[in-house]
Amino acid sequence: MKKAIIIGSGIAGLASAVRLKAQGFEVTVFEGSSQIGGKLGVLETSGYRWDTGPSLFTMPSLVDELFTLFNETPSDHFSYQQQDVICNYFWEDGTRFSAPKSMEEFAKTAATTFNESSITIVDYLKRSSLKYELTAPLFLDQSLHKLSTYASTTALKAVSKIRKLDLSSTLNSVNESYFKSKKLVQLFNRYATYNGSSPYKTPGIMSMIPTLEMQFGTYFPHGGMRSIAESIYQLGKRHGVIYHLNEKVTSIDYSGKLVTGITTEKGSYLANLVVSNMDVFFSYDKLLPKLKRPEKTLSQEKSSSAIIFYWGIKKEFPELDLHNIFFGNDYEQEFDALFDKKRLANDSTVYVHISSKVKESDAPERGENWFVMVNAPTNVGQNWKAIVAAARQQALRKLSNCLGENIAEYIEVEEVLDPIKIEENTASHQGSLYGTSSNSKFAAFLRHPNFSKNFDNLYFCGGSVHPGGGIPLCLKSAHIVSNLIAEKA
Repeated sequence: MKKAIIIGSGIAGLASAVRLKAQGFEVTVFEGSSQIGGKLGVLETSGYRWDTGPSLFTMPSLVDELFTLFNETPSDHFSYQQQDVICNYFWEDGTRFSAPKSMEEFAKTAATTFNESSITIVDYLKRSSLKYELTAPLFLDQSLHKLSTYASTTALKAVSKIRKLDLSSTLNSVNESYFKSKKLVQLFNRYATYNGSSPYKTPGIMSMIPTLEMQFGTYFPHGGMRSIAESIYQLGKRHGVIYHLNEKVTSIDYSGKLVTGITTEKGSYLANLVVSNMDVFFSYDKLLPKLKRPEKTLSQEKSSSAIIFYWGIKKEFPELDLHNIFFGNDYEQEFDALFDKKRLANDSTVYVHISSKVKESDAPERGENWFVMVNAPTNVGQNWKAIVAAARQQALRKLSNCLGENIAEYIEVEEVLDPIKIEENTASHQGSLYGTSSNSKFAAFLRHPNFSKNFDNLYFCGGSVHPGGGIPLCLKSAHIVSNLIAEKA
């Protein structure tokens, strides 16, 4: 039986492992820490529980299909529920908007709240859906770095309608061309943050992202976000995937055009192929130090990072939901600070995720577990102690103003995560959340491919390579890798 080694147990690594097992490989996963899951971590203290990383779950079918590879019924092992509300939005002037899950209801309520035409809003969302339909089979389901990808009818169809993709416009300019309301423009601009980019730089094609929420829905796993990783891990264990935790890989070994296996802190292992789920920067820097690095690819601008406060709140706030956004007053200045000045904005947007709204056991009775996130630049040597303190004060001020309560009085538990800790905990270069940013129309093509150009049997998956960061795209990267390997079988 051919042997496959997976380096890292982020969600893409876990998914790659089960996909290769389904193809008949003997699969071993090596993880340097004591826990699987990468950014999908968990924190528990004083009766509160938080999922420490990704908080948005869309396209659950990408998880379900992993179980069907082994003829298992997905719901027997992993369950979730669709949310009626996508997100609650707040502005400091008192404006509030609760975004319903259906496109029709969204258009109707948004038209009333923002004094816009519902027809215009529907047209915008249909255009977003069209962008997704044209590009998803090309950009998300296949390798962009294989010539065969561009010889398909799918590629020709996308090229024939390239003007509809808004590749030469920014997301902000596309949104401003549709809407008069600055608040509605800001609401749709915030989708750039789904891959850690700036709406004032990322191309207009990114307006397809709302489709993921309104066409496919937003969900919450019954076991919390951590259960996504845990369920895939258990699936692998049931079918013979071997996991080595607390065993850090120190090198990818090779001879000529082939990798031969890996070396860890505990020994060496032979394999017919290797898949690295490690951040691609560190894959080269730590595991392939003597190999010529793809400098142009590795030097691409990083996505944004984050400062996250895990607050145990001894009060319930009925006006809040699972996902909540409290907008800053100058969005353009906010992203200029993040990407151009590498500092915190003077007035930052705040995101609050409260899983106890769905999973009540995540907080004590009459309490809530707040995951409070402020977008931050990546770590390039800033004074993070000062930046974290400023972010905390900004978040408290904005939340208190919007909710009419002194939020600081209700915090009884607090933990903090910053870009330095993100890099330490998950080996994400500079604490980047999504690998490289998408702040240019060429960003997708400049991401590292899912295969090695140096070795015939080395592959890459995860948020730092094609097609990008976030749970759905990481799962897509695992699928692309498994297809590339199957094509060589």
